[in-house]
Amino acid sequence: MLTLYNTLTRKKEEFNPLQAHTAGLYTCGPTVYNYAHIGNLRTYVFEDILKRVLQYNGYTVNHVMNITDVGHLTSDADEGEDKMEKGAKREGKTAWEIAEFYTQAFKQNLKDLHILEPNIWCKATDHIEEQINLVQKLTDKGFTYETSDGIYFDTTKLADYGKLANLQNQELKAGARVDLGEKRNAHDFALWKWSERSERHPEGDQPKSKRQMEWPAPFGAGQGQTRMGFPGWHIECSAMSAKYLGQPFDIHCGGIDHVPVHHTNEIAQSEAAYDKPLANYWMHGEFLLVNEGKMAKSENNFITLETLKEKGISPLAYRYFLLQTHYRKQLNFSWEALEASQTALKKLQQQVESLPDHKKQDSWFKDKFNEWINDDLNIPNALAWIWQAIKEKDITKETLLDFDKVLGLNLDAKEETIVIPTEVQNILDARLKARTEKNWTESDRLRDEIKKLNFDVEDTKEGQKINKL
Repeated sequence: MLTLYNTLTRKKEEFNPLQAHTAGLYTCGPTVYNYAHIGNLRTYVFEDILKRVLQYNGYTVNHVMNITDVGHLTSDADEGEDKMEKGAKREGKTAWEIAEFYTQAFKQNLKDLHILEPNIWCKATDHIEEQINLVQKLTDKGFTYETSDGIYFDTTKLADYGKLANLQNQELKAGARVDLGEKRNAHDFALWKWSERSERHPEGDQPKSKRQMEWPAPFGAGQGQTRMGFPGWHIECSAMSAKYLGQPFDIHCGGIDHVPVHHTNEIAQSEAAYDKPLANYWMHGEFLLVNEGKMAKSENNFITLETLKEKGISPLAYRYFLLQTHYRKQLNFSWEALEASQTALKKLQQQVESLPDHKKQDSWFKDKFNEWINDDLNIPNALAWIWQAIKEKDITKETLLDFDKVLGLNLDAKEETIVIPTEVQNILDARLKARTEKNWTESDRLRDEIKKLNFDVEDTKEGQKINKL
């Protein structure tokens, strides 16, 4: 029996899909205005484990992930610049170029972390029509109102607004956290925003838009006319999940920071539009912390996967690091813990080759593994139990590789033969001489020179071991 913690009900529940042997899964993807940091990537690893556990239990997973390439403003209060437009100014490129570059960077992150890609990628900019239609439906049903800067959802029209985040039991006076402006209520949110126009030219030229990304919509204009604007952040997920998974669907996932705003507003607009639940199970991954504080681009304390690779840490070592802590627990990042995880992963990979191939494996052994992973994805306990079995020589290679279908550590990958360029070998020789002379400062400097050439050196009992980054 597979049980999952449902954020909506605040308890573990047996997973009962809408269709037998099939699971509809929607995971909130990145806003592609910058690189994903490793805190973001923790969420995608958790979602990958969920998907793998579902598949391990025999479910066919229909997995949809969005790409937010428009409409995500720098403030959750529907204020500030669109992050895509801001990224374009930062790098002197178009918003479209920024979106494409960072989308490809994100997909490479998934590949490096051995994360299974979704069945369907869906970009917000490819689904403007669906978003406009949903806003129109909400307007027709009386859930919206218009301000000078857009169309807003009136949260007081929905009796159970905020149920995901338990907002009903939190006192929030109007304007306590956000400047209301023309909003009627503190929690109201933008469904569609008008494009800001420049001032009309004195000679009578038409005012130009200050945005690169905008579309005509029939809101706030006369009969049969349109007005230029762009979607709010939340509307894209409601529109695209309904298109590809229907409503309701089985599982909606994201980071824990999505609970009070993004996912709360998704639920509001979807359930107001269609009078039925958006999803039956809501699952959220906890924060990765740096010095006990949340890792975030806004805090300027974020680390990318490329940073780890530059320091000689493999992406799969980071994945192993994450698997040692339950997805619903906060995890503090440290370089020491990451290096220990890399060492542990290498030992696990080495164990694969030394395990017996044909030893009879009792069925209870796999049953125990299933018990752990099906208890709300308790991978830390499953991993600890595997190590105990290895220590007692009570697991076969075949079984461990079967378990790796869930762990996703690529344990059956053969170690590649590394061709060492002459330039790298010369530095290695110089470094060996420095270490022999106990010149540790020079040794560290030469290690950095090797890293600049996309190699890493590890000091072992057998001597220097070279790895390609």
